[in-house]
Amino acid sequence: MKSYLQRMGRSLQLPVAVLPAAALLVGIGHWLPAKWAVAQFLQAGGNAILGQLALLFAVGLALGMSKDKDGAAALAGVVAYFVPVSVLSPSSVALLKGIKESQVDPSFGALSGNVFIGIIAGLIAAALYNRFHETKLPMALSFFSGKRLVPIMSALVMLFVTVLLFFVWPPVYEALVAFGKFFVSLGAVGAGLYGFFNRLLIPTGLHQALNSVFWFNVAGINDIGKFWANEGVKGVTGMYMGGFFPVMMFGLPAGAYAIYRNARPERKKETASLMMAGAFASFFTGVTEPLEFSFMFVAWPLYVLHAVFTGLSLGFAAFMHWTAGFTFSAGLVDFVLSSRMPIANMPYMLLVQGLVMAVIYYFGFNFAIQKFNLMTPGREPVEADAADSVDVAIDTDDSDDKYSIQAKKIYTAIGGKDNITSIDNCTTRLRLQLKDTDTINKGAIKGAGAIGMNVLDKTNLQIVIGTEVQFVADALTNLYKQGAPIGKITSNAATPTQETKVSENVNSGAVDTFYTPTAGQLLAIEDVNDPTFSQKMLGDGYAVEPSDGKVVSPVDGEIATVFPTKHAIGIKTDNGLEVLVHMGLDTVELKGKPFIVNVSEGQKVRHGDVLATADLQAIKQADKGTTMIVIITNMPAVGYMKFDGLARQVGNDEEVVKVTLK
Repeated sequence: MKSYLQRMGRSLQLPVAVLPAAALLVGIGHWLPAKWAVAQFLQAGGNAILGQLALLFAVGLALGMSKDKDGAAALAGVVAYFVPVSVLSPSSVALLKGIKESQVDPSFGALSGNVFIGIIAGLIAAALYNRFHETKLPMALSFFSGKRLVPIMSALVMLFVTVLLFFVWPPVYEALVAFGKFFVSLGAVGAGLYGFFNRLLIPTGLHQALNSVFWFNVAGINDIGKFWANEGVKGVTGMYMGGFFPVMMFGLPAGAYAIYRNARPERKKETASLMMAGAFASFFTGVTEPLEFSFMFVAWPLYVLHAVFTGLSLGFAAFMHWTAGFTFSAGLVDFVLSSRMPIANMPYMLLVQGLVMAVIYYFGFNFAIQKFNLMTPGREPVEADAADSVDVAIDTDDSDDKYSIQAKKIYTAIGGKDNITSIDNCTTRLRLQLKDTDTINKGAIKGAGAIGMNVLDKTNLQIVIGTEVQFVADALTNLYKQGAPIGKITSNAATPTQETKVSENVNSGAVDTFYTPTAGQLLAIEDVNDPTFSQKMLGDGYAVEPSDGKVVSPVDGEIATVFPTKHAIGIKTDNGLEVLVHMGLDTVELKGKPFIVNVSEGQKVRHGDVLATADLQAIKQADKGTTMIVIITNMPAVGYMKFDGLARQVGNDEEVVKVTLK
């Protein structure tokens, strides 16, 4: 049941994603002078969308809940919706009962446009599609076999549902209205309770079901619909939306800053990158999941505190009757569009409240993190983090982009087609159903660039990707449909597997001499603009900011590895050191295009022998770093490299340092 409700929540996001377009039209229409014809035109266009929410929900659920998201399911959803709405219209009911239309129960007039009916129609259509889309009829009726049968079955089944609704709908409608009126009667307290449970249910995905009650016309509240239609009571309509703006635009970004301030010094750079991206998404668009999932599970008490703060914000805004509305989420875009709506009440006071919420979030988060030593991003030990991250060796081709590469790595990390049951996604997360979540490689998932993950149970896994999750989900789905082979989980410079340790094969007491891999500016490893290298997660080393694309061997030894993406080459010295020459930063995504490799595995090389040629200009044009890095991967990262005069230009094959093996 829980899994089914989660799928419902994900499916509802498709029709909800249409609403920002309506908000844009209505919002701009209200910003323009009312006497302008174009203002009325834009408002009419937006209201045309908002007036069909129930139909959009029927189509969205039918499509999202069907097995392969086929258009036939969507068509069946349309058919399933129109049958009860048409048959139970007031005029039809009057004819059936032999009474005047004015004597018909008002509940039947509420059927048209009721989201609850749209949800029922969508769910039934999806269930019928999943059951009958491969059904083969006798030869005489074969034209109606398979997917063509589904809309027909939807019409027949919904006729029976319509008969049931004829008797059941009036008391059900009364009960829904009573539920809505009860929460409305609670006023600010009801809004606060809703805000608290809205955030608390985010990890399960069930918040979408809760949102439907308050935002749409399920229980008569219809906060979104009424707001954009300028209906209801000024200062009341929008009470279940207004309090989200101070949280998403100000509170959460301030909480992100508190998380950054409490990060370890050596991890502040990477923490800042994560927090800034999440804070910007929250402020500008109202998409909070990248930020929330960064601490939701690693520091769950902080997330509960966040839910409490959200409830307080909604409750206070409702108490003060400060309202604004949204169709997507409570970010800057929706705030600007909604602030001109006549039904909005003192919306700019929500900005003042936002400044207060920023203070509450910052000091509240800061206190909780320090008081309870919560392991928010950046506070976990570097070694522990590095130990969790491994990479996947995959085959790539010219058609691969960064999303397909990430999908291939995740596909391998979760066990490929043999372990996958279902692939879906929401705004920022992959939602996967697997045969066994115990078999996944969490380190490889993290190494694929995931922001976070949540193993819900034995079969359900969520992987937080970010707002570009749809592209990764599509690529992952294609791999699944093709039955693509999985790659090989291995260690890689970009994603280390474990703390570097002394290898048993190192000749203790021997000395290896290291040379520069290219001409340019010599750098200490700590100055490399990548935390994986600068924090010595892979081991000690050095780097050169190149002025020449010719890359030579920094040591004498044997080529141990040439990575498929050509961006890195491994060398093993006669004394047992394992040396990695990594060409550029994040260049694995370039699929080898800027590199020409001149060596092969098993080949003996001496320092100064050309390993590869790198097209520095192509790397820069791809917005990647050109830094050439030399790392000893099987020696402990305790400062074995001792340099004199780092701030100097060096040439190819210039002696840099001698390393004594221990």
